[in-house]
Amino acid sequence: MPGAERHDKSCLDELTTAGTVASGHTDKADWAGLTPAALAVPSGVPGIQIDGYFPDTSTTNTNHGWQHDAQFVIRLPDRWNGGLVIAGSPGVREQYANDRAIGDWVLSRGYAFAATDKGNTGAAFHRDGAAPGDAIAEWNSRVTELTRAARAVVTQRYLRPPTRTLATGMSNGGYLVRWQLENHPELYDGGVDWEGTLWREEGPNLLTFLPPALTAYPAYAAGGEGADRAHQSMTAAGFPAGSEFLWPFHHQYYWDVTQRIYREELDPDYDGAQEAGTPFCAPGTPACDADYDYGSRPQSVRHAVSKIALTGRIGKPLITLHGTLDVLLPIGKDSDIYAGMVNDAGRRHLFRYYRVEGGTHVDSLYDSFPDKLRPLVPCHRSAFTALENWLGRGQQPPPSRTLPRPGSATPESLLTSCRLAS
Repeated sequence: MPGAERHDKSCLDELTTAGTVASGHTDKADWAGLTPAALAVPSGVPGIQIDGYFPDTSTTNTNHGWQHDAQFVIRLPDRWNGGLVIAGSPGVREQYANDRAIGDWVLSRGYAFAATDKGNTGAAFHRDGAAPGDAIAEWNSRVTELTRAARAVVTQRYLRPPTRTLATGMSNGGYLVRWQLENHPELYDGGVDWEGTLWREEGPNLLTFLPPALTAYPAYAAGGEGADRAHQSMTAAGFPAGSEFLWPFHHQYYWDVTQRIYREELDPDYDGAQEAGTPFCAPGTPACDADYDYGSRPQSVRHAVSKIALTGRIGKPLITLHGTLDVLLPIGKDSDIYAGMVNDAGRRHLFRYYRVEGGTHVDSLYDSFPDKLRPLVPCHRSAFTALENWLGRGQQPPPSRTLPRPGSATPESLLTSCRLAS
């Protein structure tokens, strides 16, 4: 394993979670809550799994009791189709986070699969790095590092290099796909970006649309004469009308912690010596993240964001999909903007963008709202297949468009099918 400080090899009868849960070669906590409960688990994929880590000084990842970051997993199926899929973890999760949503399916199709923890994990990820922005910037270098090493390992195992290397991932993992295809297109043949995070020096970004939500949502939830005005503030910030049923969950579990930890990573001086602000503080509280105004912060904050910013200048084919009811990364402040960036960069011919009506950021919420949402996992699989045909057969994917939520679809069909073509 080129460059690895440690790598442990295991021959397994089953590389998918149908076997790795019982054998201890995955961690369910890494992927908990990311997929619908009824998502099918493929099986019948024997092969080799390599677990290990690259040299690193941070210790947030506790998998295997290693207390060591830059951990990775590589799975090499016995029946190989010649391809390699690379993924970075969503959120601040660890290297097994993609096992259910992505790894199981691509392994069942014969791909080798490699994933990384991105070099730091957990809500205190911002403690890594010497300067603001460094912890997130490391995510990009760790994916590049893993890609190069995984391509070498695949060549060792199968005695020939991969015929195709594809990048894919969700949320922060989708951001990593975008960044890799912009900055290291020579390593990949293409990618599928599943609701990737948009970092843009001039905005919008997380730090521009989450503070208005933290301010307005409590007033909206309280009702009374200020509720209508608060609702208008929410929709103006990018949270679409019709997504209100998702706001309580995201206020409780996502908006506050996400704003505080990413603001601490990129603008630690905002709250002085305090670390990551005050949870659920009321506007007007000193250094409250609900009052955070990205536009008025010093140039040093934009410099930190510039380390991780996207440009839209992709160098290989990319398919992006994003749910219209995403209220962690609202589509109008994220992928709609990124699609425009790709177009402005003159790379439209390399890009397809599918807006998924009724999709939200976390597929497990489909279980709670099956009459209002649809899971994105089958749309990801359709997009991945479309990318295969684009690269292998020269078959152009359907034009970019909004994919309507089927009105009469059964729960089974919503979990298994997603048509990209009209």
